[in-house]
Amino acid sequence: MKPTKIQLSEKDIPTSWYNIMADIDFPMEPPLHPETKEPIGPEALEPIFPMALIGQEVSQERWIEIPEEVRDIYALYRPSPLFRAHRLEAALGTPAKIYYKYEGVSPAGSHKPNTAIAQAYYNKEAGVKRIATETGAGQWGSAISLACNYFDIECMVYMVKVSYEQKPYRRSLMEIWGANVIPSPSDQTEFGRKILAQDPESLGSLGIAISEAMGDAASREDTNYALGSVLNHVMLHQTVIGLETKKQMEIAGDYPDVIIGCCGGGSNLAGLSFPFLADKFAGKDVRVVAAEPKACPTLTEGKCEYDFGDTAGMTPLLKMYTLGHEFVPAGIHAGGLRYHGDSPIISALYEHDLIEAVAVHQNPVFESAVQFARTEGIVPAPESAHAVRVAIDEALEAKKTGEPKTILFGLSGHGHFDLASYDAYLAGKLIDYDYASEES
Repeated sequence: MKPTKIQLSEKDIPTSWYNIMADIDFPMEPPLHPETKEPIGPEALEPIFPMALIGQEVSQERWIEIPEEVRDIYALYRPSPLFRAHRLEAALGTPAKIYYKYEGVSPAGSHKPNTAIAQAYYNKEAGVKRIATETGAGQWGSAISLACNYFDIECMVYMVKVSYEQKPYRRSLMEIWGANVIPSPSDQTEFGRKILAQDPESLGSLGIAISEAMGDAASREDTNYALGSVLNHVMLHQTVIGLETKKQMEIAGDYPDVIIGCCGGGSNLAGLSFPFLADKFAGKDVRVVAAEPKACPTLTEGKCEYDFGDTAGMTPLLKMYTLGHEFVPAGIHAGGLRYHGDSPIISALYEHDLIEAVAVHQNPVFESAVQFARTEGIVPAPESAHAVRVAIDEALEAKKTGEPKTILFGLSGHGHFDLASYDAYLAGKLIDYDYASEES
């Protein structure tokens, strides 16, 4: 029988996170104060983040030790399996070998607990009683709700309204783990009320929800803010994915020619690819491809410039690829990819041609997701399905050229809470939005 799963044991859970900042050979632009536009230091983040996370945000150390308490909770679902997609390869008739790292085995069903658990731990150590955060499709909200439950921290989640309505059972999951979840824009914050006054039917966006969560955190002494993507410390925590995958690829006796991950803020792509980019910096020939939606094509159509991470302009200005902080994407079903910006590190890597990016429409994304489900048995989250689409396209290109390439992609979560989105696809009701048409 051909091996399908490459498994590691709990003793193989990484003991340190990999910090790519130690290995990049170009300077990163500093964040700027939202009002003065002057560079800010770590002290500017103290009102909303614990010092341990601020230290990780600016660290140049290559390896940062994972606390034992964090590894103990990781052991509930880590190491996650690496699969060889034999049935998908056969269905495509491709000479390519396809591997996928499956993060849907976590209790929350995605990669997001990798950083949520760490962030909740450091906030608990700092004596924080309450966390305010945002979520798009609900993957991050589920993860931080789970993590806050383990560390006895109150959790307030502002969920983007279009996803709140599309994915009611994600809300249920967060509430099971003790979180308070409300649709954003809401009447609970000053900025939410402002948006609703302008557009009572606003679908919301991650930028708006971030503004609400940050406003909440800033207004209460007992509350810190937590972010599920974009920032350096989030990218750092996610590298457990790629560190495990490198070991698993060694066991398989293989190495990827191309690594693919869906990309909204960038944490899933970073987690899988950064440990392999360390090899690229050392001379290894490996491609990394970000898969993003055509309705919100931050890397492929955005500009690399300073912009706010939220809609209200409360965050520090970050140098990143952006579509503009006031941009509200169409209500596509990959809610976790509806973000106007990108991680500054991902943006810098793309600007320096160290990674690539491809934008795809949601109908072909769901087509590939259904093909994947019918061959590999797992229903992908709509976000993860963007990586499936691009991986299939790479495999079909290999079929044309006869090139026996090795493809690795991140299956960042399952789609069990997204079946209404699949219903819409199967009924032919999905619309393919383009960024340009949204502007006009």
